[in-house]
Amino acid sequence: MKLIRFGEPGKEKPGVIINEAQYDVSAFVQDYNEAFFENDGLSNLAEVLKQQEGKLPRVAADTRLGSPVARPSKILCIGLNYADHARETGAAIPAEPILFMKSTTALVGPNDNIVIPRDSVKTDWEVELAVIIGKKASYVEEAEALDYVAGYALHNDVSEREFQIERGGTWDKGKGCDTFAPVGPFLATQDEIADVNNLRLWLNVNGQKMQDGNTSNFIFNVPAVIAYVSKFMTLLPGDIISTGTPAGVGLGFNPQIFLKAGDVVELGIDGLGTSTQTCVAWSK
Repeated sequence: MKLIRFGEPGKEKPGVIINEAQYDVSAFVQDYNEAFFENDGLSNLAEVLKQQEGKLPRVAADTRLGSPVARPSKILCIGLNYADHARETGAAIPAEPILFMKSTTALVGPNDNIVIPRDSVKTDWEVELAVIIGKKASYVEEAEALDYVAGYALHNDVSEREFQIERGGTWDKGKGCDTFAPVGPFLATQDEIADVNNLRLWLNVNGQKMQDGNTSNFIFNVPAVIAYVSKFMTLLPGDIISTGTPAGVGLGFNPQIFLKAGDVVELGIDGLGTSTQTCVAWSK
């Protein structure tokens, strides 16, 4: 299945994509949130789709999409999870996954604007595979980790490098600004993806290819990441884990390249669709 949330910001309704068309399932599902995933929502929804085949109301193709998951309890990210990205930033290959968080208030729809923060001079891009957790997970064994996955989505881990690296403290302050987590266009359940550890992912800025990688180059693959994170905190249904970015971020160029108002970012992952964000200046 492919799950979407559609409508105005803060008023999104749940829907699905069937044969490239969008349908409204809000008569049967309240939202794609923690309660939905925790209470076997995916199986229940699959049954609804069988029973309502040909009866669901269509959603116009130009309708705004929100994040396919309602605000989760956590957005967790893995840093430097591709060797080529670690090298381009001058960092050592990590011996263990580097873990940081993005604020849940950073979450926006796949085609919403990226707001460059006030005083920002180094706003950057990062195409990433996002994993959405399907059930409560604590001390998960790697061999069983995929049993805890609801699905996958496209994510742009937008980052302000000066805030992240030059201002002291943790990375979080450069990762959690408003609009810094565009997710979607949809959540694809596991059956939609043949091999999550072999997906091409790419990103363009103003039509120029910046990133072109593959999840086969993970340092720590999806099961390893889930098992690792679950040792340090309980993962709740609907939580998002973003798994790192390949080489080609603005920080890694010489001279460095950063986003400015008017820039257009396009990105995609095999089987998970594409998204487009326009950068705008911060204003009150």
